[in-house]
Amino acid sequence: MHLSIVRALLRRLARFAVVLFGVSTVVFLAVRLAGDPAAVLIPQGASAAEVATLRRELGLDQPFVIQFALFWQGILHGDFGRSAALNQPALDAVLQALPVTLQLTAAALLIVIVVGVPLGVAAAVWRGGWVDALARTIATLTQAMPSFWLGLVLIVIFAVKLRWFPASGWGSLEEAVLPAMTLALYSLGRVSRLMRGSMLEAMSQAWTLTARAKGLFPRRIVWVHQFRNALVPVVTLLGVEMGILLSGAVITETVFGIPGMGRLAVTAVLGSDYAVVQASVFVAALLITGINLLADTTTIAIDPRLRN
Repeated sequence: MHLSIVRALLRRLARFAVVLFGVSTVVFLAVRLAGDPAAVLIPQGASAAEVATLRRELGLDQPFVIQFALFWQGILHGDFGRSAALNQPALDAVLQALPVTLQLTAAALLIVIVVGVPLGVAAAVWRGGWVDALARTIATLTQAMPSFWLGLVLIVIFAVKLRWFPASGWGSLEEAVLPAMTLALYSLGRVSRLMRGSMLEAMSQAWTLTARAKGLFPRRIVWVHQFRNALVPVVTLLGVEMGILLSGAVITETVFGIPGMGRLAVTAVLGSDYAVVQASVFVAALLITGINLLADTTTIAIDPRLRN
């Protein structure tokens, strides 16, 4: 591997570690500021001795610095504590719900790529035409609609009125269509708009004029020369959008009653199940930073100028 690529990846790995440490620290502080975690785990009517015993077992009787060290020791061993509501290790509960969230996010990302990228290319190639107008309209509308409102609208139209798809649930292709569309549309508009702008910039470069002067086929110019150069910022954006999709799954799963990590996290927050909250946020941060690292690596492979 080229030395410049190794240096670029090491810099991004360092940022990855810093972000992960920062997010985990914020979660640790937020949980402590929200109240005594032992008060959630101890049954009502427990004696003062029982409360003191639990606090000692959780390390809550230790100084703040020691608690923070124990917190990170637990993270390094995959131990976020035990869920008070589910009566099982918090990380196990999160990992059981994670595959559903990943399936939903992957389905939404597939829609974004398959629809958004070609739509942006078509809008640039036929600039000023009806395809361009359609792409800009979709981008504007999807940016203006909150996902929870959009999900309810899709349920009313396609589940209640037309009865084409189920209103809730998860496990079949029919049940995945509405939540995946709800989650995808916001990112679809952003990706198509950036793809259009990036393609227009590529089309105005001198090497495009040179390719046309050489008599290359227009389709080859678009997909081989312009598209590859225009794809670099879009790949970077897709890494960001993947994080947005993962965070947006919280609302989508709640609206459609999907048993994923997002819905589990919401239930944990409402029930003050701090162990599950900590595990959920850490796993989400790990996924999002990992995806951004993968996106950065991909852009480095596509564009050598980013290796310095």
